[in-house]
Amino acid sequence: METTLIIFKPDAVQRGLSGKILTRFEEKGLQIVGMKLMQISQELAATHYEAHQGKPFYDGLVKFMTSSPVVVLAVRGMGAIGVSRKMMGATFGSKAEPGTIRGDFGVSNSFNLIHGSDSPEAAERELKLFFKDGEVLDYNRAIASWVYDMSSGSPE
Repeated sequence: METTLIIFKPDAVQRGLSGKILTRFEEKGLQIVGMKLMQISQELAATHYEAHQGKPFYDGLVKFMTSSPVVVLAVRGMGAIGVSRKMMGATFGSKAEPGTIRGDFGVSNSFNLIHGSDSPEAAERELKLFFKDGEVLDYNRAIASWVYDMSSGSPE
């Protein structure tokens, strides 16, 4: 099982899309193991996006991410990183396929609704930035055997 960070960006929150987007993750079968509404500080945004410092879009990105509250999730499941990124769609809403979050709800190339960790290493780093110890929970869901084929004793 993988756990990944998902952020509903300020445009998703301001447009009232948080519930619709959250529903997609739950309906897919992914487990929400952490969730909060928060305002990202300048310092947290700078740390989160430090790999982009010096790039032309960096200042605008930090300004955007700190402009309004965001919803932050810890999402768990088999291949959760890849599954989540596929659900999100192409980075630019204008290029995202219908059926993806960005394809269904976005047209902007700068306001792209959602962030998801792109690797296990990034997920581990990012989860620690946004969640304190004890805020990402471990719990069993009764539906796990209906989400995954457990006939071999472990998830497929």
